[in-house]
Amino acid sequence: MKQPFLKADGLVKRFGKLLAVDDVSFEINRGEVLTLLGPSGCGKTTTLRMIAGFERPNRGEVFVEDRCIVSVQNKLFLPPERREMGMVFQSYAIWPHMNVLENVSYPLRLRRMKESEIREKVAAVLELVGLSGLEKRPAMLLSGGQQQRVALARALVYSPKILLLDEPLSNLDAKLREQMRVELKSLQQRLSITVIFVTHDQIEAMTLSDRLAVMRHGKIEQMGPPQEIYEHPKTPFVQEFIGRVIWLEGKVVENGGQSVVIGLSGDEGAHIRCDTIDGKIKHGDPVVIAIRPEEVKLSMQKEGEGFNQLPCRVETAVFLGDRYECQLRFGATVFTLPTTRAEAISAGQKVCLNLSPDSVRIWRKDGQNGEL
Repeated sequence: MKQPFLKADGLVKRFGKLLAVDDVSFEINRGEVLTLLGPSGCGKTTTLRMIAGFERPNRGEVFVEDRCIVSVQNKLFLPPERREMGMVFQSYAIWPHMNVLENVSYPLRLRRMKESEIREKVAAVLELVGLSGLEKRPAMLLSGGQQQRVALARALVYSPKILLLDEPLSNLDAKLREQMRVELKSLQQRLSITVIFVTHDQIEAMTLSDRLAVMRHGKIEQMGPPQEIYEHPKTPFVQEFIGRVIWLEGKVVENGGQSVVIGLSGDEGAHIRCDTIDGKIKHGDPVVIAIRPEEVKLSMQKEGEGFNQLPCRVETAVFLGDRYECQLRFGATVFTLPTTRAEAISAGQKVCLNLSPDSVRIWRKDGQNGEL
């Protein structure tokens, strides 16, 4: 059986009465990108800092290549500089009084390398991140994108085993962030380096990751490849955090074992049939229905009295160039639906949404399938 390159087992971190990380465990293979994804305060950065050695866990262990670097039980704590990890912080932590060469070479000088070797390594890593020729540029004269590259070069210059990235793109504007996502992914693939990436941005996570660990309240709620998590969320929180969702409420009016019919709140004539359901959902249960906007087909009118048709009214329709962003109302529920330029609809218009049975997910409203 293949051994994981890095293993975190039962990590717990408390700050006073606050339980920031609650029994987090995961494994990473060599050359893999694992992203810790979640909202602010979910414990993802604290988890990363325990891996890096900047926080001491209250419980748990961390192994790299079968070597234990942290064990609370055995009172073992390897300091950050001996873990062979490079880290890029959200703020970049570039020293303003140093130029590019001095910033990037700093980790090598700490390791007392020869000057000739330092210049060789710095030149190679600056070329790798696209900063060749800027060695003498003062840090204060660098753009945001250049500062991000300097921080990345400094983390890579001593060839770490693992690269830790703590929201490294969050301070960039939207266009540069998109460019840097592509560059980061390309760089990781060229180096085949193992990466733990922390972000609250689902697009970054989906773009860069081999696997996602979606975190909430200090725990990992679901872990898996991006497509699996998007298409098969295990809880309502994961469903809502990854991608857009239309939420509707209703009650089970028919339960056929492998299929269920939901009578929707807000329109007594609207019913949704779902092909597959959780066996715990019973007749009469209040439920919420989750629908991905891209799985909805828009028509101008309802066709007969069949299932899975939602008559809606267009509240607003805003033209955004490549698409319209429409606010639709179904009963008391208002939600957003992007439509193509070809589907030119206007405020006040009546439309109908058609849903396929396999595109609908149902969760019990009492939260037994996950808190709502």
